[in-house]
Amino acid sequence: MTIASFVVALAFVAVAMSAFMALATMVERRTGNSGWIDVIWTFGLGLTGIAGALLPFGAGPMPRRLFLATLALAWALRLGLHIAQRTSGIAEDPRYAKLKRDWGSDAPRQLARLLQMQALASIPLALGIILAAHKPTPSLGWGDIAGIAIFVTGLVGGALADSQLRAFARSGGGGICDRGLWRWSRHPNYFFECVLWCAYPAIALAAGYPWDWLALLAPACITALLTRISGIPPLEQHMLAKHGDAYRAYQSRTSALIPLPPKGAT
Repeated sequence: MTIASFVVALAFVAVAMSAFMALATMVERRTGNSGWIDVIWTFGLGLTGIAGALLPFGAGPMPRRLFLATLALAWALRLGLHIAQRTSGIAEDPRYAKLKRDWGSDAPRQLARLLQMQALASIPLALGIILAAHKPTPSLGWGDIAGIAIFVTGLVGGALADSQLRAFARSGGGGICDRGLWRWSRHPNYFFECVLWCAYPAIALAAGYPWDWLALLAPACITALLTRISGIPPLEQHMLAKHGDAYRAYQSRTSALIPLPPKGAT
């Protein structure tokens, strides 16, 4: 991948993600349900990654590019359909709802600005897919095998965590899900999402071109987003406001992200 093709790929990702998040802004204003924001972000990022993998930005052989596009599609379908199903049953995402209340009459402008910042923060994720897809080596190597194993682990783990949470909600017991993976981590779905994005640098590194190391920004970016910005912090605030001392007790015994034995367990 030459400097020129890298710049073109970067511009393509930036424009595409900005357009998708502008669409998310319009959908949120039309429906009043901010939950659709994450649905559009997921499918938008997936489509951007697929297009970036297939477009001729580098010297990656077509079978590799098709395979990376398939990985991006599998991720977008799994997560996007899950969020869409969840969103269809709610009136608002509690994280965005709180922001809108805090912003008051300035909420439409502030939300549009936030979503464009989210588009900017998503650029390393799509680039990770593109860099892996355009790895110039034609044969399957250990990095590819490791990347596939990491991706499958993240995809299956995230699906299992979401399935356990849905089953808990359907049970009608209410309260805090403290079963299965959720007994070991307060956010196992986020943990496996971070794991999944490690697949792309595993595939891209040692690719023989000067941009492969930038794929490391994909897992770094998603981890920062989920643990510091749009994931754990607002969700924990919501859960504390909803469940109070019960959630504080859950926090005290359960790891925030990495699955670990609960404190006090025998």
